[in-house]
Amino acid sequence: MAEAPPPWHGARAVLATMHGKEQVLTPIAARFLGLDVKVAQGLDTDAFGTFSRDIARIGTPIDAARAKIAAAFALAGDAQVGLASEGSFGPHPHMPFAVLGRELVLLIDRTSGLELVGHHASLDTNFAHAQVTTCAAGTAFAAQAGFPVSGVIVMGVLDGEPAPHIALFKSVATAAELAAVIERTIALTGAAHIETDMRAHRNPRRMRAIKRAMIDLVRRSRSRCPVCTRPGFAVNGRVAGLPCAWCASPTHLTRAEVWGCEGCGLREERPASAASADPMHCGECNP
Repeated sequence: MAEAPPPWHGARAVLATMHGKEQVLTPIAARFLGLDVKVAQGLDTDAFGTFSRDIARIGTPIDAARAKIAAAFALAGDAQVGLASEGSFGPHPHMPFAVLGRELVLLIDRTSGLELVGHHASLDTNFAHAQVTTCAAGTAFAAQAGFPVSGVIVMGVLDGEPAPHIALFKSVATAAELAAVIERTIALTGAAHIETDMRAHRNPRRMRAIKRAMIDLVRRSRSRCPVCTRPGFAVNGRVAGLPCAWCASPTHLTRAEVWGCEGCGLREERPASAASADPMHCGECNP
């Protein structure tokens, strides 16, 4: 498998962000891909969806990242490469009550049409929310979330649901400001919805996850298809069914990884490193 990175040394790249992601993306892109990265000036990435619900994201995270890059290309006609990231948060598919954070970083080469995607998924997230009717409860939630190092967002409540169209406060920086907006929101709507601010520049944990997704993108850029040599030959799926060590029944754990090439369509199944699953994961042995 070839080790040389794609031929972008010195190429101009435009980064679609307004939330400080250049802090972690630019140094890696410059060092390992040779890209000369500039932030897209004047680009409002909130137009493609916000965590605070005031603007809904259209489509999937990869759709949103592609839209950001298309808008960035429109502002930077001399850029050969576009970069953007997108995150999503929700329940872990196999661990009750656990929250899984997913990050992707997308690279598009405007000349060749090549797309590369780096991924990172982790339980290390402070993604959480609460509905409060007292200022004390709201400030307690914020402290647990890591405020003020990590930001929080406060919004109104209508019929028990978050209502950002009634009240929305994103740029709260101090304890005094936080108390004031919580009290104001409760007075207006009877309760306040408070949640962690998942924008990268207000969430150090998320910024670290974006960095790891970019590192994964670099790794994928150096993994070339054994047939057509296109960069990006990597795991794009998993096959469940790793047999239980006791009864050999299939479990939800990965039996094989699916490696694929977006260029020529090559698909390979490669067995997982483990030959069997711990019985704790078996529906027969541990129902």
